[in-house]
Amino acid sequence: MTHFLRNEGDINLTEERKQWYQNLDDKAMVQVVVDSKLFIHQSLSTPCIDVLSECEGSYIITSKGEKILDFHGNNLHQVGYKNPAVINAVKEALDTLPFCPRRYTNGYAIELATKLTSLVPGLSRVLFAPGGSEANSMALKLARLVTGKHKVVSMWGSFHGGGLDTISVGGEAIFRKNAGPLMSGVEHVPQPDSYRPLWPNDPDQDIYISYIRHVFEHEGDVGALIAETIRNTDVQIPTLNFWKKLRALCDEFGVVLILDEIPIAFGRTGKFFAFQHFDIVPDIVTIGKALGGGVFPMAAVITSERFNCVAENSVGHFTHEKSPLGSAAGVAVLKYIEDKKLIQKSVETGNYLHTRLIEMQQRYEKIGDIRGCGLLWGLDLVTDRSTKNRACEEAEKIMYYCIKNGLSFKVSQGNVLCLAPPLTISSSELEHALTVLEAAFQTFLS
Repeated sequence: MTHFLRNEGDINLTEERKQWYQNLDDKAMVQVVVDSKLFIHQSLSTPCIDVLSECEGSYIITSKGEKILDFHGNNLHQVGYKNPAVINAVKEALDTLPFCPRRYTNGYAIELATKLTSLVPGLSRVLFAPGGSEANSMALKLARLVTGKHKVVSMWGSFHGGGLDTISVGGEAIFRKNAGPLMSGVEHVPQPDSYRPLWPNDPDQDIYISYIRHVFEHEGDVGALIAETIRNTDVQIPTLNFWKKLRALCDEFGVVLILDEIPIAFGRTGKFFAFQHFDIVPDIVTIGKALGGGVFPMAAVITSERFNCVAENSVGHFTHEKSPLGSAAGVAVLKYIEDKKLIQKSVETGNYLHTRLIEMQQRYEKIGDIRGCGLLWGLDLVTDRSTKNRACEEAEKIMYYCIKNGLSFKVSQGNVLCLAPPLTISSSELEHALTVLEAAFQTFLS
């Protein structure tokens, strides 16, 4: 299978997927087949793997009643599935104000905006959107309007959404294939890679910075740089030096720094925002996924007063621009994270998970690298640690083995097991997940 198809996640076009269907009962198989006849087929999605009937806490539950610990969750289940606090908040909004038409505001939206703009000093203005792709679109538009410069620098391998503008700045080939011509004025640069670096003798990633400086100087008129603070899909964590110097570089050239934290904010990395690990503040940060609590689609752009100068432009203009339901969900999520001290729990649980994964790495030579923070981890499987060749076949077999035995996660780049459990996961649930994972390693990596 061509490697680019595997960039964002595990795909549904392999022989392993065909064999997987033998695990389904007749009822589920009928539903999967009907679904496949109705929905447009696309890699990573339709045809589907199984049929769900419920989700709760750390689990998705199939129509057959099988409970599967979800370490994927499309990165939106930080407070767990069917969180009662979120459900009750949305129910209250449904009973009172299910929709707020444009030109009007509402208490739910104001409360959420108040909470979001209190998180980081200087980030005092917001716009809401129905999804992360739309939030990134608004951020790009704001940067153009404020700077008067339309050019954008982004990173190969990045993901910023599925719209034509966001796949233009995104760097994953599976989304860009045959979709051109894409948005003009976009220049891609290499993503810092800690395990397979383009420049091996560059531990502080200074050469990456020099490369971006070169682009700024020679491209000219760059208005924005958009990047994932920590790349979620295969968990790449740039150095402190990289982000400090990139922040300074953007200031030097008058480039708006947009950080896409749609999948990784809300404590996923052990800080509310991942950029807090690097002691920087972006000009614009985009969030989503967990903001809606796994109940309602909700995203946001958070920025500074500097960007409140576009009154004559329509930046978002979405039908659900100030959704009472999404706002109620967002307020409940933020309050739950604070009340339950989930960010601290993310750090503590993540440290324990890291220790256990390192122990496994010492036992299995094909675990080439372990990287992550908080409750976001990537296990890079290789055929040989010296060559670092990707062990794609083993990774896919491990994924299906784990799903069959009650643990779901995403495989990215064909060989990176991405582990992102809910922040609410219990110690017993985590132990069960680790037991399943170890059994899979014994079966396929020994």
